[in-house]
Amino acid sequence: MGEFDGWVGRQEEALDVASLSAADRLAAVLDHQTPPWRAGETPPLGHWLYFLPSARQAQMDVDGHPKRGGFLPPILLPRRMWAGGRLTFPAPLPAQGPLRRRSTIAQVAAKSGASGELVFVTVRHEVFAGETACVVEEQDLVYREPTASAAPTASPARVAAEPAPDASRSVTCDAVQLFRYSALTFNAHRIHYDRDYATREEGYPGLVVHGPLIATLLMDLHLRDRPDAQVVGFSFRAQRPTFDGRPFSLNLKRTETGADLWAAGEDGAVAMSAKVEIAA
Repeated sequence: MGEFDGWVGRQEEALDVASLSAADRLAAVLDHQTPPWRAGETPPLGHWLYFLPSARQAQMDVDGHPKRGGFLPPILLPRRMWAGGRLTFPAPLPAQGPLRRRSTIAQVAAKSGASGELVFVTVRHEVFAGETACVVEEQDLVYREPTASAAPTASPARVAAEPAPDASRSVTCDAVQLFRYSALTFNAHRIHYDRDYATREEGYPGLVVHGPLIATLLMDLHLRDRPDAQVVGFSFRAQRPTFDGRPFSLNLKRTETGADLWAAGEDGAVAMSAKVEIAA
């Protein structure tokens, strides 16, 4: 791991422009006619629509990610996923206008798990509108070894652990919705739209629902429940993959400071857990 020490602290900046059209397309993917968003603001997590990857076609790897190197360290483990993150929203992100993002490699750490060797890379993003910091985010990216099968197994402890929700809805993502979200976020990772690659090369039983899409759906459940509340914090952790054509539930339990949220498969096992904090 010492070879990656030089990447810690590395920074890059990017510019973009927030637009109503991008938010409208997100609303369409979420199947909203009138989304429950605060007027004049980009919805929480809507900053994921901006600062999209712009690698040339010749720089793309076989899995649909840009080839190793550049800003991120050139870790050779072949499987790459977004494992979770922590966000604060110091100020509302305007729905329109110029944006700036400063990104920093905060940490590179090796671990061993049930699927073999893992390397976690934490990237810190700060999103500004003018000189105002509107989003501070830490993204946890995980690199892992290939496995014979990536099909999840349910943990009885995880199945029984969650309380009765105050709000819940069932969602089934199909291949079209996954393709639209990939297009919206310019995400070319083939596990989300190329069924042959997802099943034959990476061992999944179907197309994988994007982690950020599940996180956005959980945030959307909170916004439906409390449309006037100002979100000041959000954290999420992916626990097992979810696949197209298989219904899963979005669940919310209100707390004094916001809400606990989780997505669960038909077997009750938690696919993603999250927490929202709102302004007092």
